Amino acid sequence: MAKKADAKKSKPAEAAGEDTSPMKKAGKAIRDGAEKIVANTSAINSKVIDQAETNAKEAFAAMRAAASAKSVNDIVKIQAKFVKEQGERSMTHVREVGEIIAQFGRDAVGQIRRKN
Repeated sequence: MAKKADAKKSKPAEAAGEDTSPMKKAGKAIRDGAEKIVANTSAINSKVIDQAETNAKEAFAAMRAAASAKSVNDIVKIQAKFVKEQGERSMTHVREVGEIIAQFGRDAVGQIRRKN
């Protein structure tokens, strides 16, 4: 008798198109999580590629400047300037990627809190 009552309760939810099966809910959660992982990975990859492109452009600019230098002293100045700017760019890049990763973590924690 209890089975018939349970079956009657679940039919309206199924008729409304809701997933009532724990397995279906878990599968949906896994798919949603995987989609977010792909999107997050794509965002990080894009940022790293942008940073690599900037680094390459700046390295070639420094090499051009060094190639047209008039003295060894000029080459040393060009190289020192490049190394200083490269260090600053690297720190900025680390902060940017770190912030992207931190935001992913905040989003994940927020989703978990909303579900609970």
